[in-house]
Amino acid sequence: MNVFVLSDNTGDGAYEGEHGLSLYIEYGKNRILLDAGKSNLFYRNALRMGVDLTTVDYAVLSHSHYDHADGFEKFFEINDKAKLYLRRESGEFFYSQHGDKMRYIGPAKGMLDRYRNRLIYIDEMSIPVGSSGASLLAHSTDGLEKIASRAGLYRMVDKDYIPDDFSHEQTLVFPTEKGLVIFNSCSHAGAANIVHEVTAAYSSGIYAYIGGFHLFESGDEEVLAFIDTLKTVDVQRIITGHCTGDRACELLRDALGNKVEKMHAGLVMEI
Repeated sequence: MNVFVLSDNTGDGAYEGEHGLSLYIEYGKNRILLDAGKSNLFYRNALRMGVDLTTVDYAVLSHSHYDHADGFEKFFEINDKAKLYLRRESGEFFYSQHGDKMRYIGPAKGMLDRYRNRLIYIDEMSIPVGSSGASLLAHSTDGLEKIASRAGLYRMVDKDYIPDDFSHEQTLVFPTEKGLVIFNSCSHAGAANIVHEVTAAYSSGIYAYIGGFHLFESGDEEVLAFIDTLKTVDVQRIITGHCTGDRACELLRDALGNKVEKMHAGLVMEI
């Protein structure tokens, strides 16, 4: 498996960064695009990295927020074959609270309808994708609305704002000889919860967890609890960026040493 970071909050040299995430994954015979950031930056960085996005076999939307979804308009222009897998609960009704105001954070209005013939909506808790053994896993943890309420994340239902249950978020899972490699771009439902969900759903252990952990506003206690989970499950590689936050990355590195790697646009990882 090779993973190319096309877009991340952090840039590096010739590779620009922006708030968002996009990863290109080569796995067996499959070429996968996980998220497309919030603009066409993922495409510009892909050109610089020598990544040909016209060869992508299928794409995955990790969750229905603009900073992961909006770049897909550019992707659909340059790739005329790949389908985009997303949860049935995805849509244009997600908001974040800022003081007494609600800000829309869903995909660009009308995009999902314009490209509806390219979309595969998922209802099942877990489904296989591609031809190399990968799968997509929905959340099974109860009470996720409490996490959303603390984070100020909402969905609109019948013109009312209610705490998100993150049913639009999914984990991408790959089996390898060393164990499972899992991707969750923001881990809104709780990074520790996602580790528990994956270990409950699959017989293999987790070798690597790649993505954002949404710990940038979390206190040290929450980060340390996540570290305990990683130690208990014995995850060997933790590759993170986007919404994890500098303090959380510092605590992760202090506790887990060189098992922790920081993402940036332009980074290429071999798993």
